[in-house]
Amino acid sequence: MKTIEIDDDLYQFIASQTQQIGESASDILRRLLIVSLTEAKTSAIPATKELTKRAVQVSTEPEAQVTVVPVSKGTAEKAAGSDKSGSVFDFISPQDLSAEQSVVGRFLFILSALSRAHRGDFAQVLEIKGRNRLYFGQSEACLLEAGSSTNPKPIPNTDFWVITNSNTTRKKMMLTEVATKLGYNAAEVERIRDLL
Repeated sequence: MKTIEIDDDLYQFIASQTQQIGESASDILRRLLIVSLTEAKTSAIPATKELTKRAVQVSTEPEAQVTVVPVSKGTAEKAAGSDKSGSVFDFISPQDLSAEQSVVGRFLFILSALSRAHRGDFAQVLEIKGRNRLYFGQSEACLLEAGSSTNPKPIPNTDFWVITNSNTTRKKMMLTEVATKLGYNAAEVERIRDLL
């Protein structure tokens, strides 16, 4: 076993990715890297899929070495092509996400990033509803009329509002539905949900 030193903010990010009690930092990193490496192998443009805008080169040798190579934002955008929607992972950095102290703050931050990545398609969120409740609206009044104690908040840098009084599980479900509507695959949807 090797020991590495990491910054506090990186450790906080790793710890925030815990899915079960007792999961070690190595297990968390292994899980996150396997998802990232799988995406990098199957994607023609791995730089646009990485949370930190870095491409991962993987050797197919039995004792594979992983090399992380910085990729500039301009390079990633050129590779992705300007006519396609971006990926939400291009708009979220671990530092920005960790700066949001509350679940509601992270929820709004992730929704804002999804909006920036999918400007033309984000209006589809208006179709996402609960059994008796609207989740998204184009105004605070619209959400207040649709139910009591919804605590609507504006999604930053958008013309949309979202209810915020639901529990964390419901917020994760809402993120899952938004990501699915915007065309993310199952692994990406899980990563987006787990950012909360």
